[in-house]
Amino acid sequence: MNEVKSNTSFVNSANIGRARTSELKSTASIHRKHTPLFFVIMRINLKVVLVCLCLAVFFITITFWSRCGDLSLPKSFLPKWDSRRFYEGKLKQMQTRFTNGIFITTRLYTGNQQGETIEEIECLINQKYSVSCRREGDEVYLPFSFLHDYFEVFGTISSTVKGTNRFEWSHTNAKVNYPKEAYDPKGIFMYFENYNVEMRDRVKCISASDGVPLSTQWQTQAYYYPTQIAQFGLSHYSKNLTDPEPRKKIIEDAEKDQSEWIVPKGSNLTRQYDGSVYSNVVSYTTPSLYESAVMLPLDHVLDLVMSVDVLLKVNSSSLIVMLQNRETKKTFNLHYIVADLMLSIQGENFYYGIGSNINDWKHLTRDLLVDLQKGIQAQSNSDKKKKHRRTEIKVVGISFLGTGSFDNLTFATSEHIAQFYDAAEWFVRHQDSSGGWPNPVKRKLSEFAELKAGWYSAMGQGHAISLLSRAYHHSNGDQRYLKAAVDGLKPFRVPSKQGGVLAKFLGKLDWYEEYPTSPPSFVLNGFIYSLLGLYDLNATVPTLQSRDAGRLYEQGMISLKKMLLLFDTGSGTIYDLRHFTLGIGPNIARWDYHATHVNQLLLLAKIHQDPLISRTAERWHSYMYGKRSPHN
Repeated sequence: MNEVKSNTSFVNSANIGRARTSELKSTASIHRKHTPLFFVIMRINLKVVLVCLCLAVFFITITFWSRCGDLSLPKSFLPKWDSRRFYEGKLKQMQTRFTNGIFITTRLYTGNQQGETIEEIECLINQKYSVSCRREGDEVYLPFSFLHDYFEVFGTISSTVKGTNRFEWSHTNAKVNYPKEAYDPKGIFMYFENYNVEMRDRVKCISASDGVPLSTQWQTQAYYYPTQIAQFGLSHYSKNLTDPEPRKKIIEDAEKDQSEWIVPKGSNLTRQYDGSVYSNVVSYTTPSLYESAVMLPLDHVLDLVMSVDVLLKVNSSSLIVMLQNRETKKTFNLHYIVADLMLSIQGENFYYGIGSNINDWKHLTRDLLVDLQKGIQAQSNSDKKKKHRRTEIKVVGISFLGTGSFDNLTFATSEHIAQFYDAAEWFVRHQDSSGGWPNPVKRKLSEFAELKAGWYSAMGQGHAISLLSRAYHHSNGDQRYLKAAVDGLKPFRVPSKQGGVLAKFLGKLDWYEEYPTSPPSFVLNGFIYSLLGLYDLNATVPTLQSRDAGRLYEQGMISLKKMLLLFDTGSGTIYDLRHFTLGIGPNIARWDYHATHVNQLLLLAKIHQDPLISRTAERWHSYMYGKRSPHN
């Protein structure tokens, strides 16, 4: 508005100036006969000076307007290309015109393939931003770099089968997984066969003492995060059902499969019967020097998941695996030692603690590529973000140092079931007396009061119950898994204000809180995950133990159907209902969470035959392709 006023005043001033100039001309002509020559010359010079001053003021004003009236985008919105380089012809004409309070420079090009004139114009976006565009006839083209930031859309140039290029535009990179068949609570968990939890950036490493992820999700010091551990176990259970049968090679079992170990002078290696495990084992004793370790050279490629039973009898004992990058020939050493240690780095030596108990046999399952990658990421050198492909790494040797025994040393392409049971055992060992698996770190959701360490999550409880139900089924009825799953229902009956996960919407509808905030936050995806856990338990275990799970599930489904459309924006979904409970702006779900909502509803539609669930899932899916609910 200020610019328009300034422009108007400029036009008026120019008209007044022309009028006064005309008056001066008239006056000069009337009095020229009666005016001395000296004064005539003075008047002429004064006119020249006035004209020069006016011209100077005019150009200074134009320059000032062009600077102060600049409506250009912030740097984050500026197009990253020069549109002129796309024009095939030559510059025909360039002109500047004054339009809508700003000066617009246009360039006309000719000679493109269609023979049409291409005009470079400036586009004014919502009276706020300007961006360089191009016009061909009645069409105006904006640079996609602007559209990408303004509308949060994605695009890339790709090659077709015919060898031509095409531009692929999408509203989201998130994917929707349509269930291929009816949901089986004893089978694949959702689409978790696609998860690779251990390689997430916020996983510090896989604990060598427990075989499960250590998280840095909400603090830099690693901790056990129940939700992440359950996802790790469920992903490996699902992969076991979808992946090809793994390839395995037994390196040493002290019986049928034996290898020729290098035993340095002063060290000893024997194969003998161990009554505690009812099997022959390999026992060794070496001095503490690394050069004294009993060692087996290998040239082992691709099969990078190692499993072994070990009994390390003194604190100085260790199992060492030597890896080599096949391209660079750089070597790394993975040390598995008797210590309560997460991960320690010394150059190319990465140390994982298997615990301090030296009296019991321990089964280790280690994905050596994951252990290598996490060690590299923990370093502070330039290789921190270096990613190694599985085909780049090979095992070149394995050593034992100190005093101990081992058996069943095996390399395989995968050990999904062993890793699944590592997670199940963790939940059996770490459940508290209230039936929950507490989160040991504080959690701060924006605008809510901070959750103190020790809070329960309905999503974590539900994931754990889904995992334990499958462990009960797969183990042919191991009662430890059944008891832990049933006890995991306890927090669902306790109000979130009293340390549980149960909230009430408008004092009536039951909701199981992923984050038990005050007031409730009503997070959608975490609630649905908890419902799946309840359904899995109800459908898997005997009726007597599943009754409570069935009741909690039905109450939750009633709430979901009554509240589901509160999360619909007409163009996407809302992550939670904080805008309702706190009276603030809605927390819009980013596309990957929106895709999770769609995936969850598609799965629930296979379980719960209600058209509301399936129709909502399809409508929400359509939002991912740019569709919107109609206007009034």
